[in-house]
Amino acid sequence: MLCVPLAYVAVRTRTVWAGGAFRLFLLGVAIPAQAVVVPLYLMIAKLDLYDSLLAVILPTAAFAMPVSVLILTGTLRDISEDLYEAMALDDGASATRMLFQLVIPMTKGGISTVVVYSALQAWNGFLFPLIFTQSDGPRVLTLGLFNYVSQFGVNIPALLASVVLSGIPIFAVYLVARRALVGGLMGVGGK
Repeated sequence: MLCVPLAYVAVRTRTVWAGGAFRLFLLGVAIPAQAVVVPLYLMIAKLDLYDSLLAVILPTAAFAMPVSVLILTGTLRDISEDLYEAMALDDGASATRMLFQLVIPMTKGGISTVVVYSALQAWNGFLFPLIFTQSDGPRVLTLGLFNYVSQFGVNIPALLASVVLSGIPIFAVYLVARRALVGGLMGVGGK
């Protein structure tokens, strides 16, 4: 929900500060999650979030944001400047109204791409749940699959059945976002 307004500001604002903030924000693409696990662990522990789902959700969302903003910025740059000017001059639309009535409807393909990407990142995440959870309550499915492996062997049939079943929610996300993804491949703004 934060990535669309961030990308909108990055595309529509032509100041040095906005460009610098966008470049600084994109430095997050260059930082791997493994490099910041220890500081994240200390922050999660100080905030008393350890062994909760929020301890997994917050870092996962933070690491998905730079790529999401990059994708959405590219999508928003495809919207013609004439459409922005027409809304501003003819309708007297504010920046907020342009965001909700022009940008969001025209970037459904990019938004769907970001949703599918973020869902895949969160669903397949292993590092953050492994480090930030300990009890069985907040454990996620990827760590549940890890339980089929023991020092004495691997329960192959149960593991394969679980892997197939674990793919169903991501397949459902794709089915919901499929139409907008295909529409995004056609182009934005009737190009």
